Amino acid sequence: MPRFAVGLEYDGRAYSGWQFQPGLSTVQQVVEGALARVADSPVACICAGRTDAGVHALAQVLHFDSEAARSERGWRLGANTYLPSDVSVVWVREVPDHFHARYSALARSYRYVILNRDSRPGLAAGRATWERRALDVLRMHAAAQVLVGEHDFSAFRAIECQAKSPLRRVESLAVTSRGEWVSIEITANAFLHHMVRNISGLLISVGHGESPPERIGAVLASRDRKTCAATAPPDGLYLAAVRYPPEFTLAGSPAVADAGFTPQSAMIWRTSS
Repeated sequence: MPRFAVGLEYDGRAYSGWQFQPGLSTVQQVVEGALARVADSPVACICAGRTDAGVHALAQVLHFDSEAARSERGWRLGANTYLPSDVSVVWVREVPDHFHARYSALARSYRYVILNRDSRPGLAAGRATWERRALDVLRMHAAAQVLVGEHDFSAFRAIECQAKSPLRRVESLAVTSRGEWVSIEITANAFLHHMVRNISGLLISVGHGESPPERIGAVLASRDRKTCAATAPPDGLYLAAVRYPPEFTLAGSPAVADAGFTPQSAMIWRTSS
């Protein structure tokens, strides 16, 4: 049966996360419903990374199998006809049957976007996290580097995390700013439940001076979630890119190799700075 990979972007504010949950509106539910209407038969999707309630995606990747005779363009345009306005299929590619959106992925990248000013957001409400206290971005970036490499991230996982192992390999972690916008960008082979939001919460604490930079290493070494700072809100979190082996020829697909996203390049975050 033919297998298709799909690149998806969505605004997560209206959804209880990616994964199907009875009685709740989820991204998986609306996507599978739209694809099923195009296929004229049920469609089951598997994604690269499950996002939580309120979390967004610039580069979610999923796969599904279907015997329906549709072109890649037909799948894309057809699905978008039936999807709500806050979810969009960006691309569709037919892939080998051994491709798996989750298990074939080599790395995933997340971006956590912060609006750092004393006035609350209007246009960016729900799409960026507001921090009114001034953040020292250089201090945050320097402190974050202790997390790069392979570590036991037990202190940064949610209590309900179901991952068998807390070991994860962080390839890069950068904190940058432009004007009133701060971005935390992290790439790893995989992530634990709430791992990025817990890291972001601790970095924000370091940035406004509540925590010393050394606390990050101490929290990591403790392997105890109780030692970490509060979990950062979902508003500013985006699944930004997923990397796959070259054999699947997805590197040139939009929202796979790199979403090219910065707060300034997104429509609602244009600034004059």
